[in-house]
This record gives sequence, structure tokens and C-alpha cells, in this order.
Amino acid sequence: MTTPFPFTAVVGQDDLRLALLLNAVSPSVGGVLVRGEKGTAKSTAVRALTTLLPEVSVVPGCRFSCDPASPDPGCPDGPHEGAGGGASRPARMVELPVGASEDRLVGALDIERALAEGVKAFEPGLLAAAHRGILYVDEVNLLHDHLVDLLLDAAAMGASYVEREGVSVRHAARFLLVGTMNPEEGELRPQLLDRFGLTVEVSASREPDQRVEVVRRRLAYDDDPAGFAARWADEEAAVRQRIVAARELLPSVRLGDGALRQIAATCAAFEVDGMRADIVMARTATALAAWAGRTEVLAEDVRQAALLALPHRRRRNPFDAPGLDEDKLDETLEESSGDDGPDPDGDGGGPGGGGGQPGPDEGPAGDGAGAQPEGGEGEPAPAGAGEQSPAPAAEPFRTKVLSVPGIGEGAAGRRSRARTEHGRTTGARRPQGTLTKLHLAATVRAAAPHQRARGRSGRGLVVRRDDLRQATREGREGNLVLFVVDASGSMAARQRMGAVKGAVLSLLLDAYQRRDKVGLVTFRGSAADVALPPTSSVDAAAARLESLPTGGRTPLAAGLLKAHDVLRVERLRDPARRALVVVVTDGRATGGPEPVALASRAARLFAAEGVASVVVDCESGPVRLGLAGRLAGELGGTAVTLDELRADSIAGLVKDVQRRAA
Repeated sequence: MTTPFPFTAVVGQDDLRLALLLNAVSPSVGGVLVRGEKGTAKSTAVRALTTLLPEVSVVPGCRFSCDPASPDPGCPDGPHEGAGGGASRPARMVELPVGASEDRLVGALDIERALAEGVKAFEPGLLAAAHRGILYVDEVNLLHDHLVDLLLDAAAMGASYVEREGVSVRHAARFLLVGTMNPEEGELRPQLLDRFGLTVEVSASREPDQRVEVVRRRLAYDDDPAGFAARWADEEAAVRQRIVAARELLPSVRLGDGALRQIAATCAAFEVDGMRADIVMARTATALAAWAGRTEVLAEDVRQAALLALPHRRRRNPFDAPGLDEDKLDETLEESSGDDGPDPDGDGGGPGGGGGQPGPDEGPAGDGAGAQPEGGEGEPAPAGAGEQSPAPAAEPFRTKVLSVPGIGEGAAGRRSRARTEHGRTTGARRPQGTLTKLHLAATVRAAAPHQRARGRSGRGLVVRRDDLRQATREGREGNLVLFVVDASGSMAARQRMGAVKGAVLSLLLDAYQRRDKVGLVTFRGSAADVALPPTSSVDAAAARLESLPTGGRTPLAAGLLKAHDVLRVERLRDPARRALVVVVTDGRATGGPEPVALASRAARLFAAEGVASVVVDCESGPVRLGLAGRLAGELGGTAVTLDELRADSIAGLVKDVQRRAA
């Protein structure tokens, strides 16, 4: 087995090292979420932590790592009364693969033996292996939703429950949750984000000397892992001893009323939801004092605790990156350090250090787009007058649900109907491979006609493998939502681009909540561009949209053909993921030769391949040509106006009623 990379040899990443060490001192802090770009030693630092953790005492032969001093009374391998002295073993770090199944995480019951023999034959999963250790999830933001739900339940209750058709098993599952993620691949669900006690942002150093040292140590480790570990053994032993000393000192650390007031004031000033942030900050500040060898929590401990515990909990706009305004933090701590303790809410309307966002962003009064007539694009425009500065996006809103018709089999999500491992039961079939979801009624119906031939004599049902039926379930899948956005001069007319960006931003927020992949194609002037290839990072799409300039003619056909190419390539990469094309335009086509005819032919490509599409009609003004509706018909999709796109739109409700009546 390869020697672990020494924790003390990890160069830089001081915040990451501190956050991991604080959890080693006080596991009640609640774990660490490490956010950062690829190749920044996130996984290396986490895996190296296990060599610093003290050994744990376990009941011999218990598969669930029960503590001999206080064994779990409901342990499936129990009871453990009179177990006597335990055996010591190193603390475990269990890795949860992104593609793991539910049975691999929580464990599995042998359904066939449970039905035929009435025996609870249970094989523990990763949650049992991680009990009293570390559960490490690399790329935690890519974890499937049903696994996230199981992690949330286990983290909240400290136990794992496995239920299979009336047969249940429960075991303790208390672990230190450590996750790493690359924000470019998508954000984490807020429910799971809040379960991490601390969060750390890491990035590669730009200092040449430090980068040289990283490479030097890595090469030395690859050449001689054992020798490299021995070189750092003394420093690692010193850190391990310091952790033990801090753990012993931790119960003696005093968290005074002044520090508690500062913690409460800081959480209130940053408008965090709930009380978990206050509790995590208190535990972190106490661990910081113990790590420093003190028995009193100081203001510097509270400040450092806030920098680690609040960035992912503060109230922020949907596409804002986590972070804290350190000037505001210092002001809050200073104001709350007095004996009387000023009202923490008083800081909310203070000097604008970046805390409050202004209301709707008013564009510059001299914006030339407002004076341009809407039909002006039909006239030849000078080439130099085509491009205008990016328009600010309007306030996002809750959109209507757009979905792909039919039933798919793509990755789990929340948009379109799909056959999944989770959801409501719709039927039964013979299992293909391992049985995971038993359809009890169908199994009984399959076994019942054969009971006499099988010599049944008692009350029990004689069940054989051929009788077992797998439940087929219907849930929801995530789709590829490909936005095709018109950025031509006609979209800038009457300052419509701000409303258009607000609508696309709203759809992006909806895609984030429904676990979709997104892509962005824009067209203007004489060509179309892939502004963002399909990705799980909705934040990246929002950033590209914000800087999108407008102006020029409308090469609608080029935009559709570019989108068709993107879908063709993505279909090869991920054939199970169905696409939803959202074309945001007023329907005009003026770029290139025979623009209208060419756009019609391009649209029919989507209709011929059965690609689901929606056209968001951005036309405004008293005179409307209805070109977007005609485009939707050629695409084989539907058209909605900006007003109808809103979930609470009266016009949309009326249209839905009329559609149902027809």
C-alpha cells in the first residue's frame, strides 16, 4: 500500500489546513466543504488528514464500529453488553464515489432471504464504515439528489435507516463530512451546503517560489514515498500531539458572554438563515482557542470563525459567489464588543461597503437604444453603429415550468418525466441483474399459482428467484437546456435587452434548481457564437449573459444551425440526456442571403429530429408581426411571451385555461 502523503508537507492552503485541523480537534464543528479550481491539492490535504486523527476503540467483531464504553443499543450486530475492553484501530476515511448506488451508501438487505427465510441479512454500506470517522465526497456538487437526501438524513439524525418492504435496519452513523468541489461544474444544493460546518476557498498560488516548492515535494514523494513520509514524520508527530493536547483542553475553554454577543451580532448582520451558523461559529471559536492553547475565546477567534463558517450561509443573490465583506465584519465585531452590545441590525443600513445591492439598475440616460425605432433593423445600418454596450439584466422572477414531452431515461433531476430508480411506482418487471426495488404485490402474484406444486404446507409463502419482480418507477430527470439568444440590434430597441436578460437569468435559476445542464448560443451581426458549451455551471452561463453585447443584424439561421451543431456533439457525449432548446428572439431574420427562407429550413431540422423547443417572444410595442410564433411552429415547439413566462402571469393562466378547453 502506498504511504499517505504527509499532512505537514502540503504547501500553502493555510485556511484549508486550519479548517481540517479544527475539525480534528472538535468533530462537532460539522465538517468542511472545500471549493476550488482543479489541481489545487484539495483531495491531497483531505486524505492526509487521516494520519493525524487519534485511534478509535471499537467492539471486536462489530461491523458498525460501536464504542465499547457506550455501545449502540440498536446495533444490528448487538447487543454488546459485557463486551469488555475494545480493540483499537486507526480512524477511517471512507470515500463516497459520485456514481455510487443507494445500496452502496446505506447498505443492502437480501430481499430473497428476507422473504423466503424471514432472515434480516444485511450488508453494511459506506455510512456504517464511516461511523466515528471521515466520510469524504469528492466532487460533492455532482452527487445525485437521492444520495444527497440520504446524506442529509444521516447527518441530521446521526443514524442510517434502511427500509425494504417492511423489513428495516437502523444503525448509528456519526461521521465528519468532508467534501470537495469545483464551482465551475455547478453549485451545491443549499440544504447540503448548510450541513457543512466550515467552507474554504482554495486556489493555486501565483508565487513562483511556492509553486516550485509544490513541484519539488511532489516529485520527491513520487520517487520515494516511504522516505518522503519519514522525512516529515517528526513534524507530523508534533501536529498529532498538538491535536491531542487541544482535545484535552477543549472542555476547559470558556466562551464568555462578550464572545457570544459578537457571534450573534455577526450572524444577524450577515442575515444568515436559522441558528446553525451561531452554533457552528461558537464551536469553531472554542476549537480555535483550544488549538492556540488558550482557555478563553478572544475576538480574533470569533473573527476567524466567521470567515470559515459564514461565507456559504450568508444571504445572497442566486448567482453570487460565497464570501464575506471583511470590512463589514470588522465593523460589526467592533460595534458589538461594547458592554451594552449595540443592535446588530443597525449595521444593515450603514455605509455601502458592498453589503446592500441597489434596486433595479437604471441604465444611463443617454443610452441610444431607447431612441432607436423598433423597425429600424429592416433598414441598412452602418457597420460601425451595430454594437452597443451590455445592458444590465432586469430582476429575475419565478418562471413557468418548461419540460420535454414524453418519458426519458436521463440523469436524475427535477424537470421532465423519466424512468428512474426513485419516484412513484408505475409497474413491475423481471429484475435485470441485482434486485434493488422489490414490487411486493407483483412478486406475490407471480408466486401464488405455484404454491401447491412447490409443496407448501404451512402459512408461509414459498418464493423462488424467478418470482421476484422489480418495481418500475417514474421520477424526474435533468435536461440539457440550450439557450439560443438573439443579441441583434432589434433586441436593443426600446431597451428590451434588459428584460430579455432578466428572463434568461430567471430560466437559468430555474435550471439550477432542476439540476439541468445549460449551454448558451448567441447570434448577432453576421454569425453565431457558442458563448458557453454545455455545462453544469449555471453561474458561468449567468456571467456570460451579463457581459453579452448587442447590436447588428439578426442572423437567425446561423444561431439555429450553431445550436443544432452543439446538440449533435452533446448527443454523442451524453445520449441519455434529452435537450430543451429555448430560443429567445423577436423572430426577425435579416442576416445573410435569403435570411427568412434559410431560418425556416434550419428550424425544420429541429422539428424533424423531435427536439423539444420553446420560443420566448420578445416582440413589444403596439404593432406586432407574430414572427416568433411562426418560428415556434416551424420548430415544432411552443411560443410564450415574456409576460406569459412568469409563473404568476395572468395572461399565461388564461392561455392555459383556453388550451385545456380546446
